[in-house]
Amino acid sequence: MIPPAHRSGDSIEAFRFAVQALLANKSRSLLTGLSMLIANASVIAVVSVALAGRNFVVAQIEGVGSNLIYAYYEAGGNVSAAEADYIDLGDLDAIKQRLGDAAVAAAGVISAWDWTPVDGRPLQIRVLGSNVDYRQVRNLRILAGRYFDESDLADRNKVALLTPSLAQKVFGGAAQSIGGSIKIRGLDFRVIGVFEEGVETFGQSEVAGNSALIPITVIQYFQPVERLDPLYVSVRSAGEVEQAGELIRQTLESRHRPGSQYRVDNLTGVLDAARQISAALTVVLVLVAAITLSISGIFIMNIMLISVAERTKEIGVRMAVGATRRQVKMQFLLEAVGISLLGGFSGILVGVAIPLAARRLLPALEIPALAQLEIPISGLSILAAAVVSGAVGAIFGLLPAARAAELNPVEALRHE
Repeated sequence: MIPPAHRSGDSIEAFRFAVQALLANKSRSLLTGLSMLIANASVIAVVSVALAGRNFVVAQIEGVGSNLIYAYYEAGGNVSAAEADYIDLGDLDAIKQRLGDAAVAAAGVISAWDWTPVDGRPLQIRVLGSNVDYRQVRNLRILAGRYFDESDLADRNKVALLTPSLAQKVFGGAAQSIGGSIKIRGLDFRVIGVFEEGVETFGQSEVAGNSALIPITVIQYFQPVERLDPLYVSVRSAGEVEQAGELIRQTLESRHRPGSQYRVDNLTGVLDAARQISAALTVVLVLVAAITLSISGIFIMNIMLISVAERTKEIGVRMAVGATRRQVKMQFLLEAVGISLLGGFSGILVGVAIPLAARRLLPALEIPALAQLEIPISGLSILAAAVVSGAVGAIFGLLPAARAAELNPVEALRHE
């Protein structure tokens, strides 16, 4: 058995020879380490992109409302308008009372289509009526002016908020629209604000491109039938969504005729699906990065095998002056690990620099959807890259190191 002190001396000597060999072949060492640099930078960059993509998708869905429940009348069969049992303001009040403190905000929407004159020509607009809570449940952004308040609803004030598109067409811009007047159902409504959805829904919500939002206490007098479509409820936490949804369903069914059908849904399923898809894409991207690391390891192994062939005489001289096979094997193994770690840590620096640079670049692009995009740097990916760098060098350096140690000293000295 080799004494520990002797083994320590062998390791120190092997390390010294390995450093000398790397310094003697700087260009080859740097070019070999470059493959590991690219691989490690790719791993960190890929994980950062995957995490940023997942966070972006989840943020978009949560922007619509991860704690949001929506309900609407869903008639079955041939049901006439007179027979339809729509959700009304009484249902909204009953649901708020049933949920109590669990409901952070609740709003119903009454909508209709109308025509408003613009430069002497009629423009079709979507008129929405809702309450103060509508701003919270739909995460509306006020771009200019203000949102209507409780006094506007109580006094049935003829005030309106416009979408940016409608404000541009009627008044030439958001700022110019504030204080202006727009015709809705033949009446003059004073424009008090310009709003947009917190997250772009691409026309899949009740908010159309040309929409005007007015108090629900005003629009209800324009409609022959009181119909909330949809009804929104925002609860305190995502964990309360399922229970609150069931209570809303029970409340609606208990207040209406038997057989009336109501759809009560939320975005929990969509959010879970988005997370699962993002996780699957992350795994695929990491596997691609792992293949890149394997290719880098094979490249290091090939270069080291070439190095062994080129330095056969040097190995023979070392063995002739007393170096053991273990020392020779340790030297070449340390060379492979050294190259791998050199490239690996350089790759980590590059990989971290990429998301840091992107964080500064994206806001400068002035793209609203990307301005708020967070690009995380995964500490786990950095640790994994550092560990894998050494492991790749050790694993793929074993064959060249073993081949160097197996050389016959006499044959090695005769090699030209």
